Amino acid sequence: MPEVSLTQEAFVDRVGRLIADGLASVGAVSVFGARALGEALRPPYEIGEIVRHLYELGWRSVPLIATSGLAVGVVLSMHTRASLERFGAEALIPMGLALALVRETGPLVAGLLLSGRIGAGIGAQLAAMRVTEQIDALEASAVDAFKYLVVTRVIACMISLPLLVTVMNFTGLFGGYVAESLNSGMSFWLYFHRAFSALEFTDLIPSTLKTVVFGFLIATISSYLGYTTTQGTEGVGRASTRSVVYSSILIITINVILVRFIFFFFPEAGG
Repeated sequence: MPEVSLTQEAFVDRVGRLIADGLASVGAVSVFGARALGEALRPPYEIGEIVRHLYELGWRSVPLIATSGLAVGVVLSMHTRASLERFGAEALIPMGLALALVRETGPLVAGLLLSGRIGAGIGAQLAAMRVTEQIDALEASAVDAFKYLVVTRVIACMISLPLLVTVMNFTGLFGGYVAESLNSGMSFWLYFHRAFSALEFTDLIPSTLKTVVFGFLIATISSYLGYTTTQGTEGVGRASTRSVVYSSILIITINVILVRFIFFFFPEAGG
C-alpha cells in the first residue's frame, strides 16, 4: 500500500508540473505577443525589413497557395456535384462552392499550409541566429533585435495572410469552374455570376479578417520558439518542428472560437 500511494503521489506531482509548465509557456508566449504588438505601434517601423519579409513570407508563398486553392476548388466542386445531383440542384454548385471556400475552407486551409511554410522558416531562422549568437551581436551593436527580427515578421505575416487567403479563394473558385465546365459545360460568366451572387460582405470580410489573427499566431509562436531556443543545432530543429505543430493546433482551436464570434456579431453569416 505505501508503494501504491507513493506511485500515485509521483503521478499527481508529475501531472501538476506538466500543467504548471504548460500554463507558464502560454503566459510567456502571450507576453511575447503583446510585446510584439506594442512595439509594432511605436517608431521606428523598419519599413525596408517589413517589405523584405512581405516578399519572403508572402509573395514567395503565392505558388503554393494558388496551386493548393486550385486543387481544393476542383475537389470541392466534384464532391458538391455528387451531393447536389441527388436533389437535382446542380445549378447551386457555384454558390455552394463559393460559400464553402470563402467562409471556412479557404482561410483554414491557407492558415494550415502557411503554418508549415512560414512557421518552420521563421522558427529555424531565428533559432539559427540565436545559437550562432547573431542576435547577441545585434544587441551588442545597439540594435533592437526584438523589433528588427520579431516585430517585422509579425507585421509581415498579419498583412500577408489575408492577401494569400484571397488568392486561395479566387483560385479555388477557378478550380471549381474548371471542374464544372468539364462536367456540365457551364460557361465562365454564368458560373461566376452564380458564385458571386451568393456572396455578401458579411461572408467575405469576417472570414478574411480572422486570417489576420492566424498570421499573428503563426508569427508569434514561431518567433518565440526560435528567439528563445537553446541547446545548439538540436534546438534549431526542435524550434522548426514545434513551430509548425503548435501553430497548426492553435489555428484549428482558435478558428472554432473565431467562428462563434463571427456568428455572434454577424448572425447573417451563419445563414
